[in-house]
Amino acid sequence: MKLYSGPLSMFGAKAQIAALEKGVAFELVMVPFDRDDRYLPKHPEVARINPKGQVPVLVDDDVEIFDSTQIFEYLEDKAPTPALWPAGVADRARARRLEQESDEIFFPHVIKLFGLQDAMGSAPALAACAGCAAFYDKLEVLLADRDHLAGDYGFADIAFYMAQVFAERKGALMTTGTPRLFAWRERVGARPAVRQVVAPMMKFLASHDRPVPPHLQALLASPA
Repeated sequence: MKLYSGPLSMFGAKAQIAALEKGVAFELVMVPFDRDDRYLPKHPEVARINPKGQVPVLVDDDVEIFDSTQIFEYLEDKAPTPALWPAGVADRARARRLEQESDEIFFPHVIKLFGLQDAMGSAPALAACAGCAAFYDKLEVLLADRDHLAGDYGFADIAFYMAQVFAERKGALMTTGTPRLFAWRERVGARPAVRQVVAPMMKFLASHDRPVPPHLQALLASPA
């Protein structure tokens, strides 16, 4: 199995964490990234398999798929234990909704902050941060009776954790108004698979003189 990702790919990090949590053996292929040209030229295998030319891409014998959510589903089928979706039909549906909301409801607010770090008081930046804050409040309520977003730790936690890493990088910070969400972030961030993936990402940022969120700076001293 090969997983194509990139040093600053949130979605690639999702897939990588999931594979590590599953204990699935894979070769990580980190496609080149440059601050000026991003992921250009596209890795030939990524360009061949994904019409959008984006990572992550997973190749497992004759199976070739892209999109982090589809990779989640494939890994769950291939390695059912440990399960990262809930067992019950209704609970699994709720978990899938949370995973999708992380990618398609929450993260678009974060995308709007790209390039606005010198204008965080502007109307677009304030609106984007407000959208993130509303999502934080929603999850704070959800965590009132559980330690993880969909019951046991799983794909929904992986998805939102990585989305929140990028939100933090771009200025959509959590506040003291969401203490349960802070505690959740500490629990997920302490997992070995999460640390193994996020630490190199933070070191990559630091090596390019880009800011590292305060709560992740300890990873800069972790072993390579």
